[in-house]
Amino acid sequence: MTRVVVVDDHELFRAGVRSQLEPAVEVAGEAATVDDALRVISEAAPDVVLLDVHMPGGGGVAVLEGAAELPAPPRFLALSVSDAPEDVIAVIRAGARGYVTKSISAGELRDAIERVHGGDAVFSPRLAGFVLDAFAGVAPSPPPDGDQEIEQLTPREREVLRLLARGYLYKEIAQSLGISAKTVEAHVSAVLRKLQLSNRHQLSRWAAQRRLD
Repeated sequence: MTRVVVVDDHELFRAGVRSQLEPAVEVAGEAATVDDALRVISEAAPDVVLLDVHMPGGGGVAVLEGAAELPAPPRFLALSVSDAPEDVIAVIRAGARGYVTKSISAGELRDAIERVHGGDAVFSPRLAGFVLDAFAGVAPSPPPDGDQEIEQLTPREREVLRLLARGYLYKEIAQSLGISAKTVEAHVSAVLRKLQLSNRHQLSRWAAQRRLD
């Protein structure tokens, strides 16, 4: 039976994943932080690690980099609410064998785990293109150059804006970026102020016009 460690900073989510995987898959351990993840992975010696991308202490990339130092590192499958190209590419470059979003069904997740255990690379359908483009030397589309309105936003404000344009709720943006919902609200307020817009609906239209979604 495939042994799995679930790494995610949300306890309820970890419990839900465990309930969906067992008894078909053995959940050998759980972790909520980078340090805990490296300890549990070392002790449990799983076949596959389900890895969240955004966590306190460095996120999924830090776990991948730390695990690379182990004598026999497991295979990693990223499981995240984020479908941002930069997130996908970062964890794949760091060594993950696949990347699926949290909208995946329980059956699809079990299948993805077994495929990664067997050595396959597994991606949610729309994410595969990001990886193919990245490794073919085609960079994901950045914000348009020379747009002074976009340039006045901080990198974090641009991240929030991109997810907002995709229709994410504040709590989903917070989970994706590893920040609180109140911090998301603060970023949105700052962006509205800088762009002189009145509400998030205007902001979403503004972002879509500039292809930020």
